[in-house]
Amino acid sequence: MTRFFVTPEEMTGDTILLTGENAAHAKVLRLKEGEQVLVCDGQGCECLCAVTEAGAKETVVEILERRTSETEAAVRVSVYLAFPKADKLEHVIQKATELGAAEIIAFPSARCVSRPDEKSLKKKLERWQKIASSAAEQSGRGVIPQVRVLGSLAEALKQGREGDLALMFYENEQATTLRMALSARKYRTVSLLTGPEGGLEEKEVAHAMDAGWQVCTLGKRILRCETAPLCALSAVMYDAGEF
Repeated sequence: MTRFFVTPEEMTGDTILLTGENAAHAKVLRLKEGEQVLVCDGQGCECLCAVTEAGAKETVVEILERRTSETEAAVRVSVYLAFPKADKLEHVIQKATELGAAEIIAFPSARCVSRPDEKSLKKKLERWQKIASSAAEQSGRGVIPQVRVLGSLAEALKQGREGDLALMFYENEQATTLRMALSARKYRTVSLLTGPEGGLEEKEVAHAMDAGWQVCTLGKRILRCETAPLCALSAVMYDAGEF
């Protein structure tokens, strides 16, 4: 079923007005009166609606039923990754959204080649959030993950540690596997942190351990910086019973 995202304020009445990109999308789909669609607030609430007016510039739908989205994961996963080069972050945002991540947070680390300046960051954030929104719509999500940027690894370590599990992945770790870390305790919230193309420095890993993070390995093979967070996220979702 076709899904549209609007603001929570736009879902307060008995009808919802689809405008802008939503109206353009409805026009492309050639929605007709009586057809049913889903309208979501991006925060977990969705409405089953019927089209009552299908115009060229706006579409009006009537709310038939309000309900909580059933497509969201039972576990809340925050993906922290050091800035990668080129458009790799866009790839991670899209796929992490499809896999069920609650938020994607980028930050600079010692070996990051890409370091967006403040001027370009605003436009990049707008684009990244749009990618998350589009991926959420395509994959049937009820929540649009928030894409955020932090100023340092230290900030990421502090914020990510607030979850039930805080897991950092490091290619030189050999003792603790992801399976071991996930089976050590029950969890409802998980933070996953991965490094850039050159990996994390030893002192950064030591800093993470001092901050209470569990350092893990993702296996014997070295994964690319855009592969590692998606691999870890998939494993957590599997362990949580989402697959």
